[in-house]
Formats: sequence, structure tokens, C-alpha cells
Amino acid sequence: MIQNEQPQDVGPVSDRHRFDEQSLARYLEKHLDGYRGPLSVRQFAGGQSNPTFCLGEGGRQLVLRKKPPGQLLPSAHAVDREFRVIRALGEVGYPVPRAHLLCEDPGVIGTIFYVMDLVPGRIFRDAMLPGLEPAERGAIYDAMNAALAQLHTIDPFAIGLADFGKPGNYFERQTARWIKQYEASKTEEVESFDRLVEWLPRSIPPGDETRIAHGDFRLENMVIHPTEPRVVAVLDWELSTLGHPLADLGYNVMGYFGSVGPSAMHGGADLKALGIPTCEEYVAAYCRRTGRGRIDHLEFYVVFAMFRLAAIMQGITMRAKLGNASSANAEGIGNLARSMADTAWQLAQRAS
Repeated sequence: MIQNEQPQDVGPVSDRHRFDEQSLARYLEKHLDGYRGPLSVRQFAGGQSNPTFCLGEGGRQLVLRKKPPGQLLPSAHAVDREFRVIRALGEVGYPVPRAHLLCEDPGVIGTIFYVMDLVPGRIFRDAMLPGLEPAERGAIYDAMNAALAQLHTIDPFAIGLADFGKPGNYFERQTARWIKQYEASKTEEVESFDRLVEWLPRSIPPGDETRIAHGDFRLENMVIHPTEPRVVAVLDWELSTLGHPLADLGYNVMGYFGSVGPSAMHGGADLKALGIPTCEEYVAAYCRRTGRGRIDHLEFYVVFAMFRLAAIMQGITMRAKLGNASSANAEGIGNLARSMADTAWQLAQRAS
């Protein structure tokens, strides 16, 4: 399919994620404004680490996000953080679903959860936007660019998110974190990984900024208006924190630099004919919107994004080898780590 309209990829609740739907209905009847019932619950398919459900009640559709069952790391699957950032951004007019309520009582359905609106629209899985006219492709990319720039012009301290993460030294802290993560999940020696471990800490650009960093800002994580090239909701705030805005930009443009990973472009594609902006045009539009003269060291931000993603893939490989990966295709995903690291190291060499 060229595009999907929400609700999409929904089906029966899996056995692993079943909960007491009657208990949920009783809770919503007391705490959700306008609740009329009866309640229906379906589960979204996909690889979300936080199980996500489509709720139907009283002629409207909502989304419930909850922690997964079982023993979890203390800071993992923090749906309360997702709710907090969505609520704060919505109050200043940023395109996010309306956040209705957060339930911190695990006695209701077994874990804490939050409920937000289901925003109707289109979700595009392919960054090349097949089937659309060139003008609409360009307009959708420009809308994504505008949404990223808008996020990075919001002062987190002014909207109650001063303690949403550690301000300052973002790349120093994150580089150390992901190097440690990679070292802990090694399954084999990969030369490009080891080269990046040496290159990244000594290549961090000067200067520092603190904004809300989404952490996974890409076309697939936003809802486009059903008929207009306009972003109506940015989704999946699980990785969001206080961070350097150019980490988001590097991740967002990563697809221009390699054929592995989310948002990857097809190699050799004629972007002008497709209506998709070049990387230079896209970055220039971001600079105009954020008041930047230019962005030095863009390659570093892209290499950092690639290394971070490769380290995540390496962790999936390790879990697959240990037999406790959560995704059925974990080993296949993990095998992409080497290719991503190779691409990142090639870019790092050009940037040096």
C-alpha cells in the first residue's frame, strides 16, 4: 500500500499483553472526560517496546500506551515521561495527540498507562513516498522539516520540562553511553565499530545547546493530514529527553547518507525528479526556520546517529544470541549493525 490511514495494523490483544478490560472500563468511566462506553480494545501490531492499544468507546477512538509486563529496568519504558512531554507540547500548540490521562496505579490493568487521542491521517513507511506526485512529496518533506524546527524553537524550561533530562554536555554523555552499550553487547570484533569508538569522543564539535530532543524523529513517526501535506501529530516520544537539537537533525537526515536504517533513501535516486529536497536544501530550510546561519560539522551529527543506531542493533544481536530478544526478526535486524557501522566509519573518514 502507498499509505495507511489510522487506525492501522490493529487486531486482537495478544495473550502476552492481555489485561482486565472491565477494570479499565470502570477506571475510564470515573476518570475520562466524556466517557460513554461500551469499551472495545484492540492492539496495534509492530515493534513498539511499549504495547499500544486502540480503544473504542462512545463513537470515538483513543490510544492507550502502557508498560510491557514482566521485570523491567528502572528507567525503561517510561510511559509517564511520554505522557508528560506530549501534554506539555500540546499545551503550546505543537502537533501531538491530545493527552487525556495518566494512570500510575498498576492495580488497574497491571502496569501504569496513559490515554491520548487517536489522530486520523496517513503514516508513510517509505521515505521515498512512492505513488505521490512530486509536488506533494516536496511539501510533505517541508512539513516534516517545519515540525522538527518548531520543536527545537520551544524552550523546555519555559514549558515545565526543566528536569526532563540533564542539560549540557549532551554529546559527551551520549557518546560515552553508547560506546559502553556497544562494548557490553559485542558478539564479534568489528573494525569499523572500534574505529568509531576512538573517533567519536575526539570529534565532538564545540558549543552546546539544550532543547527537547525527540530521539527518533523520522517520517514514519508522524501522522500526515488525510488530504493535505501537513503534520498533524508527531508520535513515539519514548526516547525524548533534554538534548542537543542537532542530534535530532543528524538522525533525521541520516537517510541521505546511507542505505541502511530508518528513512534510508534509495541509492542513486533522482531526488529532483521525485520532488524530494536534497540534503543541502533540507538543512538550509531547517536553518532558516531556526535562525541558524549554517550548520558546521553536520557529518559528525550523522555519524553519531548512525553509531547510536548501530549500537542498538548490536544489542538486538546479543539478545538474539542469548535467546531473549523481543522481536521475531531480532537476529536479522541485529545483522545490520555491521553495515551501519561501516557506513558511519566511511562518513567519519570523509569528515576528518
